Amino acid sequence: MQEASASPHYTVLARRFRPQTFADVIGQQHVAQSLRNAIRTNRVAHAYLFTGARGVGKTSTARIFAKALNCPQAVDGVPCNECDICRAVSAGHDMDVLEIDGASNRGIDDIRSLRANVNVKSMRTKHKLYIIDEVHMLTKEAFNALLKTLEEPPPNVKFVFCTTEPGKVPDTILSRCQRFDFSTIQTDNIAGRLREIAAQEGYEVAPDALELVARRAAGSMRDSQSLFDQLLAFGQSPITVEDVHRLLGTAPDERLIELFAAVVDRRSDTVLAAFDRALADGVQLGELMDQSLHYVRDLMVIAAGAERLPLASVSESSRAPLAEQAGRWGLETILAGMEILAEAKLRMARVPYGRAIAELALVRLSRLEDLADLESLIEQMRSGNGVAAATAPGSRGSAAPSTVSPARPSPPPQSAVAGGNASAVVSDPDASERPGGLPRAAELPEKKTAEQAPPGLAGDARPVQPAVQVDFRPGVEAKLWSYLLSRFQDMARDHLKMVESLAISGPNHLDLSFRAGYHFSKQYCDHHGIFDRLQQIIREVTGREVRISSQVNAPAPETPAEPAPRVPEDDPEEAAAGDPYVQQVKAVFGGRIVKIETNLAPANRKE
Repeated sequence: MQEASASPHYTVLARRFRPQTFADVIGQQHVAQSLRNAIRTNRVAHAYLFTGARGVGKTSTARIFAKALNCPQAVDGVPCNECDICRAVSAGHDMDVLEIDGASNRGIDDIRSLRANVNVKSMRTKHKLYIIDEVHMLTKEAFNALLKTLEEPPPNVKFVFCTTEPGKVPDTILSRCQRFDFSTIQTDNIAGRLREIAAQEGYEVAPDALELVARRAAGSMRDSQSLFDQLLAFGQSPITVEDVHRLLGTAPDERLIELFAAVVDRRSDTVLAAFDRALADGVQLGELMDQSLHYVRDLMVIAAGAERLPLASVSESSRAPLAEQAGRWGLETILAGMEILAEAKLRMARVPYGRAIAELALVRLSRLEDLADLESLIEQMRSGNGVAAATAPGSRGSAAPSTVSPARPSPPPQSAVAGGNASAVVSDPDASERPGGLPRAAELPEKKTAEQAPPGLAGDARPVQPAVQVDFRPGVEAKLWSYLLSRFQDMARDHLKMVESLAISGPNHLDLSFRAGYHFSKQYCDHHGIFDRLQQIIREVTGREVRISSQVNAPAPETPAEPAPRVPEDDPEEAAAGDPYVQQVKAVFGGRIVKIETNLAPANRKE
């Protein structure tokens, strides 16, 4: 129902088409049904809290609730919208329905004024309502002043609090209210409402244009109506999707599909050229990055198999090319690309060279390789089948078998326990991560046997890398430690690098010695279970239950300073014999040395 306007001037669509009954509030049927049932059964609470995103109908529902309570001709919670009370409440002029802006009336004095007037009887209605919008903006003192009145209000006084941030409302207030969470409105419902408004306004609008405006509103009915009002003033009937893109500065679906087709094909030059053409045609940089982020989100949704979720970047008619790109790129690669775009969007908000960051992100996307499934690689290595050519889901093809030079073998870690001798398969350690004092891996004994090759070698002509095995015994600490370090990342790896030396002191015992002064690294490993993880890894690759002990090396003793040469006090001549300046003075002026005194005066003394 269209709201009557008392002013001859133009009124924006969001006000003229404001809901007037519970049935007009789109997407909030659960709230409407609860409030109507409360009115019909006379179980109306004294305080309500309406929460949700902006523009989803919180304040409109509060007004409808006020009309349903006070309208003398209301039937089953449905106001007539014809009487003086309904018209005054709809216009916001009723004396018994007071709307307070919590952002501008947030102090304790405003709440004291409310408490002073709350006991004043309503003028012409059964109930007196206080609607406080953006209630989370009230100060702590204002909430405290409101608490007593909210706990024991007069019988005919009702409170309705509206907020977009319920987490900022004190628990003492929340516990005294009935809370209703307003959900975001679906795109189809917004588009349907805009279609009704266009028909009443006498405009012809393409369905794709309505869908684009609805997607752009991101679940807010008020935002969609504001954009649609701007669109009606911008274009002429019929309004097309191109008019919406020109108004919003966004890229059409075809341009986005073309851009990411080049990204998936790893053609960096084509990506940059398409990006430049989009900006030259009037697409705004920030809007294009938002669309790109939502586009990758849609690829993620499709790759994850969530076919029922709506698309956020393009229309549903473009789902087929997105499905093809998602299949070629793979879910793991899409996730990495989404993180790149999100990081770029965050950085663009803080720097003036946003285009360079956007181009950098797109080029990085086009350079992403297919990310393999790490779990499948681990299972293959544990099963002893070597490093197989694993591909990401939906990748374009299997990678060719890689050949590894036998001069620097790099076998995968696997468990090999044969004949009761536990052994760990490790790679050559990097010199920067080798604890000080440990021997180089090249100096350690290696055993290469045909029996330890993966099954199927006899009938397979592919080159298979021979395994390098190191027994768990003294002398192989370097290789073992390099492999253990390779299993850790980030802070744990940094703290383990502070190990200065390690030793296999027994069949099942490993001693770790941290550098002098690095007590914090040892404590970090103790408190975060790093040593337990080390024991677990050693057990996996050797089959032994190894006990690890750790200590911090004592600092090296300081070398005592050499004592100053003693000046013989009984013979000044002998003490000054080694001073060339004193001997030169004696040669020029003659005389003899009677006494030697040391000058201990401050260095900054004024002469």
